[in-house]
Amino acid sequence: MILKSNILVIDDDREMRNSLKDLLTSGGFQVEVISSAQQGLEKLRQQQFDVILCDVRMPNMSGLELQKALQPISKIPIVLMSAHGDISMAVSAVQDGAYTFLEKPFDPRRLLGVLSNAAKLNHLTLNNDRLKDRLSKLSGLDKILIGESEPIQRLRNDVFDLSHLDSNVLITGETGTGKELVAHGLHDLGGRASEPFITLNCVALAPAQFEEALFGLADSTPGYLDRANGGTLFFDELGAIPLSLQPKLLRVIETKEFTPVGSTEAKKSDFRIISAANEKLESAVANGEFRQDLFFRLNTVMINLPPLRTRGDDISLLYTHFLNHFANSYEIEVPVSTAEDFSALMSHDLPGNVRELRNACERRVLMARRGDGSFASALSGVVEGGETYPDTLREAVAAFESQLIARAIKSCDGKMDEAAHVLGIGRRTLNEKIVKLGLNKNDILEKM
Repeated sequence: MILKSNILVIDDDREMRNSLKDLLTSGGFQVEVISSAQQGLEKLRQQQFDVILCDVRMPNMSGLELQKALQPISKIPIVLMSAHGDISMAVSAVQDGAYTFLEKPFDPRRLLGVLSNAAKLNHLTLNNDRLKDRLSKLSGLDKILIGESEPIQRLRNDVFDLSHLDSNVLITGETGTGKELVAHGLHDLGGRASEPFITLNCVALAPAQFEEALFGLADSTPGYLDRANGGTLFFDELGAIPLSLQPKLLRVIETKEFTPVGSTEAKKSDFRIISAANEKLESAVANGEFRQDLFFRLNTVMINLPPLRTRGDDISLLYTHFLNHFANSYEIEVPVSTAEDFSALMSHDLPGNVRELRNACERRVLMARRGDGSFASALSGVVEGGETYPDTLREAVAAFESQLIARAIKSCDGKMDEAAHVLGIGRRTLNEKIVKLGLNKNDILEKM
C-alpha cells in the first residue's frame, strides 16, 4: 500500500463520512472529508489529492455529475459508491471514466485495496507526465515544435507517444509545417535513436535512377535500404515514388528483404519507415497514381501537421522567437516591432507556414543590419521602390538559378531531360535544384 496517499471523501451522510475517515486513516491514508460535490470542486482547485471517493446520490450535484465536471480539468481517479447501485449505473460510470464503482455496504479490505491501487495509478500517471515533459525538453521538441496552442501541444504529445513504437508513420501537412522536423523527433526519441536516420527525397531522383538508389548495386554500392539498417528510412515527398517501383517497395516492407540491382542474392535490412507527403496524396491514391496497398502499409499511423494560420498566438510567439534568434546569430540588436509590423504579420496568410515566417524574420534582421526595412517588406522580399531585395549572396544566387531553371522549363514545354540539357546539367542535378529552390514545374508552366 502507498502510505500517506491523500484521499478526498465526499458524502452527505455525516455518520458515513466519519466512519470512512476512521477506516482510511487506520489504513495509512491521509483523509479529508466534505459533504457536497460543489465543495469538492472548490477543494480540488486548492489542493492536490491522489483519489476521490464519492457517493453517487447527493443533493444539487451527484457523484456522476461531479465525475463529468472533473474530466476536462483533472486526471485524479474517482471511485464512486452508492447504496442504490445497479449494474447499468456501474457500467455507465466506468465507461464515463470512473476508476471503479462500489456498492454499499462494501468489504473494508476491498475498499482499502481499491483506493491503494487507484492511488498507485495516479502516481504512475503523474510520473509519466513529468517524464514526458522532461524527455520532450531533453529531445528539444519544445524548442523545435515551438508553441502553446492546443494543436502544437497535441502534436508534441503524439510525437512522444509514437516515438516508442516501431510502426510506420505517415506525416501529412502543407509545405513548411515541419514534416522533417517531426520525423527527426520520432527517430531521436525512439529506440533507434543511436542508429542512422536516412532521408530519401523522392522528388530529387529521376524515375530511372530510383531503383538503383533505393536497392543499391550488385558491386556492393549500398542503397538507401542498406544504409538505413537498424535505423529509420525517411521518405520525403512520398507521392513521387515511381508507380512501377511501388510493388517492389511493398514487398520490401512486408519481408524486410531486397535484392540489389544486378544481383541475385537477397539482403536483409531492419528499418522503420517514416514518410512525409502533402495533402494531395489521397487524391493520387483515388486516381490510381499511387498504389492503395502501399499507402495503407505506410500509414499505419498518420500525423497531420496543423497549418500555422490555425495556431493562434503561436504566430506572434514564433515571430518573436525567430527575430531574437537571427538577431543573436547576426550579432545585432533585435529590431523594434511597430504596430505596422504586427499588422502585416497578422494579416498575412503565411501559405509557407513556419518556414515562410522563419525566412521573413531572417530577412527582417538583415534589413535592420543595413538600417532599413519593415516586416511587410521582409514578407514580400521587396523594398520600397519595387526592387527585389536579395539579402545574401546565397539568396541572390538562388534567385538567379530559379529564373534560369524556370526559363528553361518553359522553353522546353516541361520536358525535363531537354531542360537539363539546355542548362548544361544532369537530370538528377536539375531535380535536386528544383527541390532545393522550392520550384514547382506545374506552377511554372501555368504562367506561360
